[in-house]
Amino acid sequence: MTNLAFTNFPRDTFLGFDQLFNTLQNTTFEAGRGQGYPPYNVIKRDDGHFLIEIAVAGFKKEDIDLTLEKGVLTIAGKKQSGTDTREYAHRGISQRAFERSFTLADTLKVVGADIVDGMLVVILENNIPEEDKPQTINLGDLPKSAKRLLLG
Repeated sequence: MTNLAFTNFPRDTFLGFDQLFNTLQNTTFEAGRGQGYPPYNVIKRDDGHFLIEIAVAGFKKEDIDLTLEKGVLTIAGKKQSGTDTREYAHRGISQRAFERSFTLADTLKVVGADIVDGMLVVILENNIPEEDKPQTINLGDLPKSAKRLLLG
């Protein structure tokens, strides 16, 4: 396990991000995380949509659980034992149990999920409130209450 060092990061420059820094500081990254099973893609469609694709060949819908709790999307797969009675000469498609987690921003919502062509597809939508979107501020456009502050 390794821990990111955010203790010396200039927190005074980034105001209001204490919760994010605390989360990053307390997050541990497992050495085995990069093992790559099952392989997955994260696709950005546009500013508002993302797709997570996970290769789940051999898994059925009832073998996969998706949960969203406190901003963490967890995807777990487990084959039901004893359901496959075939005799294999070679078994190259792994069907071992897995669990993958994705931490989602507060504005990301899970729209839906399905298995398409052996890929589990999870669709996410980024709903940014109007007040959080970038604004253009026009120079010389001071309200009367702000002009009084200049004269005082």
